[in-house]
Amino acid sequence: MATLTGRVLVAQGGGPTAVINQSLVGVVLEARKYAQVTRVYGALNGVRGIINEEFVDLSQETAHNLEQVAVTPSSGLLSTRDKPDTDYCAKIFDVLKAHEVRYFFYIGGNDSSDTVRIVNENAKAAGYDMRCIHIPKTIDNDLVENDHTPGFPSAARFVALAFMGANLDNRALPGVYIGVVMGRHAGFLTAASALGRAYPDDGPHLIYMPERPFDNRRFLADVDAAYKKHGRCIIAVSEGITDAAGAAIVTTLGTAVEKDAHGNVQLSGTGALGDVLANEVKTHLKIKRVRSDTLGYLQRSFMGVVSDIDQHEAREAGERAVQFALWHDVDGSVTIRRTGNYSVNYELVELSRIAARTRHMPDEFISPRGNDVTEAFYAYARPLLGRGMPQPHRIRAPRVDKILKRG
Repeated sequence: MATLTGRVLVAQGGGPTAVINQSLVGVVLEARKYAQVTRVYGALNGVRGIINEEFVDLSQETAHNLEQVAVTPSSGLLSTRDKPDTDYCAKIFDVLKAHEVRYFFYIGGNDSSDTVRIVNENAKAAGYDMRCIHIPKTIDNDLVENDHTPGFPSAARFVALAFMGANLDNRALPGVYIGVVMGRHAGFLTAASALGRAYPDDGPHLIYMPERPFDNRRFLADVDAAYKKHGRCIIAVSEGITDAAGAAIVTTLGTAVEKDAHGNVQLSGTGALGDVLANEVKTHLKIKRVRSDTLGYLQRSFMGVVSDIDQHEAREAGERAVQFALWHDVDGSVTIRRTGNYSVNYELVELSRIAARTRHMPDEFISPRGNDVTEAFYAYARPLLGRGMPQPHRIRAPRVDKILKRG
């Protein structure tokens, strides 16, 4: 067991999820069990809160309220989109040292893991004993070394249910429906739209992920074929789709393009991609009823559709992070590994194996034509959605014979 005596600091970074607070509460309640932990602090607004010393003393929070926070979506400690560089991380380390923090836990995605790596290196260079642990989180499911990432199962459940509902609507009033799903580089969440299918003719009829180049002519041919076959067409498309040259489709087909604070093309929070694709269908296929939605922030923190599997695993990831630091006296990133059908284990890997790397959809999850998923994806993703997935049903009564035969 680690002999370091001092404070714990936990923070949350990047986009919120439906279960990120389970990891937070897992850290807090587990850390409060150990005598060598003198205080458990939480940093407000992630790394920005650290450098500004905006801390709350979670040692004084009741276990009851923490449990209520655990089942509440979004980041209880708030978050930030800051992407720390070396100088920024040096400031983080200075604050941690000044507050006698000996155990640093950061819940986040790719950038967060890189922050933990740099802070850990600063501590080692300064000869300051401190355990640094990264706890995985992202709805994109794009962290390497993980079978899946806390936050993704609940977001996938939401996406599956959203497309299930869109399919019911579209079947009643046929047309073309385009749903734009989060995912700049990885298509896992868009692929989850397929999990809402129940009947052979259910949508989405087409699924486009960033792992395959998007060809507009082929897209229109796919839509035309599906529309002629079903009399309607539902399309799930990742916000991050690009052409063969790597240019975002929203920039190649659109005219007005927004950029975020980091200079990236603004993909989330805008309906631009859905609008341009809908316009392409209307213009070239002459289909009148074409609608598009951008699921946007709804995917991340929607109440009431959280996967119980996701809740349990996010909580245990936080608890295991503390155990790795306090029991085993090591640094690293917690990873989730599938060990059966369905069970998981938690392993700690070196931060350098996670930091600033992106996982993509495996080839075996994507259909040969690149516009759907395979049975391998269904087998992978279905257990993650948890218990109690609703199923749609159709009227089965026989038709009555026509008398006037007018239609």
